[in-house]
Amino acid sequence: MTAVTPVEPTAQHAPFAASADEATITRTADALRSKGYDVLVVEDRAAAKAAALGLVPEGAEVSQGASKTLEELGIAAEIDESGRYDAVRARTRAMDRSTAEGLRAMRKLGASPDIQLNSAAAVTEDGTIVVVSNTGSQLAPIAFGAGKVIFVLGSQKIVPDLESAMRRIEEHVLPLENARMQGIYGVDSAVNKVLIVNREFRSGRFAVVLIKEPIGF
Repeated sequence: MTAVTPVEPTAQHAPFAASADEATITRTADALRSKGYDVLVVEDRAAAKAAALGLVPEGAEVSQGASKTLEELGIAAEIDESGRYDAVRARTRAMDRSTAEGLRAMRKLGASPDIQLNSAAAVTEDGTIVVVSNTGSQLAPIAFGAGKVIFVLGSQKIVPDLESAMRRIEEHVLPLENARMQGIYGVDSAVNKVLIVNREFRSGRFAVVLIKEPIGF
């Protein structure tokens, strides 16, 4: 899929932006738990921030994927700026990108943190998590490299099935992310790489904080 011209959300985006109902949230949480994930269902943003950070020990090595959800919750800034954690992203951003050695060090450090904080583009009611990325940098730690992965998801990201997840990415997430990237960097975004997680084979490796109210894209 190629990048698109920035557009504002219209009526067609509404189904992908509204909170899920209680029954759907419960069904999705149960499906995630059935796969061995630790799931916390919380009411609002304040509870979500507390729950997510409560899963990260002080001093832990922790990285995070680029995420509107983590930014809006204040989690991104807390990890990178509080000094309470060994913040991988802050370290990689300080590395020299102009040399092969610097890029190699950035790549290796970012691929295997002890803890990875992330959101996702969609989660299906049967517990499949779909993560989309322009560069792919956040996919390696989620797929295998990180010791533990903590997902933070607004309930508007719950969809019935994988087909709906891909529609959500194309019709809702990409236009909004593209507009954000244009506003910050003057460049287009694109759905270059997609990770579909049907199940994590290492028990206890995944934790999910599921927020009843919408947040992020």
